[in-house]
Amino acid sequence: MSEEGSRPSHWLERPGSVNKIIRSLALVCALVVVADFFYEKHGHYSWENSPGFYALFGFVSCVVLVLAATQLRRILKRDEDYYD
Repeated sequence: MSEEGSRPSHWLERPGSVNKIIRSLALVCALVVVADFFYEKHGHYSWENSPGFYALFGFVSCVVLVLAATQLRRILKRDEDYYD
């Protein structure tokens, strides 16, 4: 039971649940990269055939997207009372 006593706590509110989700996601990602070594790929370019290429490409693309968004925020940011 939670502090209110009226409703049971949600499974995401329990200590360690979020860490379990993150560890599970990391394990699944690692298994997919390992599986990439065991099948034949037919890419258009030679670098597409290297193991883990798309995992690395996706990670780097996500990092670049986040960094670009933080810089774009500087241009688009408005004062708190802009619409008042």
